[in-house]
Amino acid sequence: MITHRLPWFPAVLLLAGCGSHDMSDLQSYVQQVNARPPGPIEPLPTIEPVETFVYEPGERRDPFQSDVQPESEQLAVTDNGLAPDPNRPKEELENYPLDSLRMVGTLEQNDTRWALIRTQEGIVHRVTVGNYMGQNYGQIISIGLDAIQLNEIVSDAPGQWRERPASVALSK
Repeated sequence: MITHRLPWFPAVLLLAGCGSHDMSDLQSYVQQVNARPPGPIEPLPTIEPVETFVYEPGERRDPFQSDVQPESEQLAVTDNGLAPDPNRPKEELENYPLDSLRMVGTLEQNDTRWALIRTQEGIVHRVTVGNYMGQNYGQIISIGLDAIQLNEIVSDAPGQWRERPASVALSK
């Protein structure tokens, strides 16, 4: 094997060239630049006045008003009876956001279809209809070959709940 090496002599010559030089020309240039009178300072830019605008919402929602109802109006809302069960023990997959869970397959055993769900950590869980998953109290209502259908219970306002359909598709 042939290797090319730079002989040590030219390297020494290159380093020797970095030694002391006459820097008087550089020092005189720096003195000339420092001796120049300072240039004029540019004036501040003029600020253009902004034309004011009064928003008239008409029939539209006023964007400057909060959507939160006062407590007196909140009490007037009727309870629809839908709410998550606070006494139900949480299942393992309820610790994960629904969009972080991946369906990786299905199994059928004794006329029961099971879905295989992989978490972010790579752990695979087996779930069936009636199990819960996701952080919005999502209960599995059906398992297809390519997706899991859930009903989630989400809060609209303090004490107000509604059902929302969700799904987890089979990952390719």
